[in-house]
Amino acid sequence: MQKLTIVKVGGKIVEEAGSLQRLLADFSHIPGHKLLVHGGGRSATHYASLLGIESQMVNGRRVTDAETLKVVTMVYAGLVNKTIVSSLQALGINALGLTGADMNVIRSRKRPVKEVDYGFVGDVESVDASLLADLIAKNVVPVMAPLTHDGAGSMLNTNADTIAAEVAKALSNTFQVTLMYCFEKKGVLRDENDDDSVISSIDKKSFLDLVEAGVVQGGMIPKLENAFDAIAAGVNEVVITRADAIDDPSAGTHIF
Repeated sequence: MQKLTIVKVGGKIVEEAGSLQRLLADFSHIPGHKLLVHGGGRSATHYASLLGIESQMVNGRRVTDAETLKVVTMVYAGLVNKTIVSSLQALGINALGLTGADMNVIRSRKRPVKEVDYGFVGDVESVDASLLADLIAKNVVPVMAPLTHDGAGSMLNTNADTIAAEVAKALSNTFQVTLMYCFEKKGVLRDENDDDSVISSIDKKSFLDLVEAGVVQGGMIPKLENAFDAIAAGVNEVVITRADAIDDPSAGTHIF
């Protein structure tokens, strides 16, 4: 089974020219098949503000009304995605920009209203990886924006971490998949005040021990739980690492 590396990147890395070019240069050096999933929330907030559209966030997640949906579609699928694609082409990588609507790759349902109405936000229902796998086998590198569709004509704003995980799961039937999450730290830290205290590998048992000991806490717990869900679904390995270390196979925290 051929190897496939899926890299998820977001935040300031995507939206600052210098850091993006460094990331893409490193990404281009990853051997074998690869796929990139990107965010772009800061740019969406910036352009929404220029258009007089107020961005509303709840628990770190964007509320996406009809006008905001237009902005995130333009920014994620347009400006950010095509900037990345054109930059990869300049590096000799034959990239293709996609949303979940393209080739019906990712179908979502609009998130139901509970305590919060998130608007046009999608929760992934299904991933059709067959055509995606065909492209990858032809050495095309998909670059996926954080947008899906509902099958009824509406785009849906969708969490990029979730897209990366669901695509990784779906492609694990065809490839030996490594899923890499770019992170502002070097990996999962044993001491949050020591950037060099990276835990090099975590399995399910050591994860439970680290949680019980209070070493892994807060938002890192669901991040690692999602990683183990991906492993259980067939993904070979999940790596949490810093963006400038994605081409170093020994860097970061390896989850298996």
